[in-house]
Amino acid sequence: MTLAPARLEELDAFLIELNRAAAGAILPLFRGEHGLSNKYEAGFDPVTEADRGGERAIRALIAARYPDHGVIGEEYGEDRPDAEFVWVLDPVDGTRAFIAGLPLWTTLIGLRFQGRPVLGSIGQSYLGEIYIGHAGGSRLVTAGGSKPLQVRACPELADAIIATTDPEGCFKGAELGAWTQVRAAARLARLGCDAYAYAMVAAGTMDMVIEAGLKSWDIEAAIPLIAGAGGLTTDWRGEPVGQQGGQIVIAGDRACLDQALVTLRRSAA
Repeated sequence: MTLAPARLEELDAFLIELNRAAAGAILPLFRGEHGLSNKYEAGFDPVTEADRGGERAIRALIAARYPDHGVIGEEYGEDRPDAEFVWVLDPVDGTRAFIAGLPLWTTLIGLRFQGRPVLGSIGQSYLGEIYIGHAGGSRLVTAGGSKPLQVRACPELADAIIATTDPEGCFKGAELGAWTQVRAAARLARLGCDAYAYAMVAAGTMDMVIEAGLKSWDIEAAIPLIAGAGGLTTDWRGEPVGQQGGQIVIAGDRACLDQALVTLRRSAA
């Protein structure tokens, strides 16, 4: 079944509300006392009260408006994950950037309809930006209004600006070698941008993002946004990204993606 345009428009408007609710919980803690703790007994996986409070705010608004919808969130788990509509949440993607005071963290909110991502947003509330999209188109929403988003043409990997979050932390075994080879072929690489780099592909300022080890809440919000801007999201084999995340590539140009996949397929899981 296809989601009716009027219903999609309604949910699109609600997605803006969700971003603003999350911002109300998160922004007061940015560059302040954010209540940092560690999820791991060994190693470091940070979580803050901004992560928890942002997700609570989003969940509360969903429960009030659409009590029959399901929710999957990084901080509070699953609630009706097999519902017709399921919201997939990462209230603060890039918690390390958040605790470092860098405005590269984002709020990721995606919506599944009958099991597939149909609507998504990447919000950077400190900068006042909401990148939002679906198959019908993507746009950047700011206090000054909105403008359409469009990926840029970049048919040659040698001309591409690419990104990943943390090569040594995210890539395992042969994955690191694959990233290193693609990086050597590209014009420029940027690190540490987390999901904000996805938004830059949609905005046409970057060309590709390569990641591995992602969860559903790390990527599902980006899939409709990138598609609506004319881009592509695949796994390292060039296939659609499943609900479990994993190895992903976001690209603005099919020809550039195909060149990177020659290398990435050798290390695909």
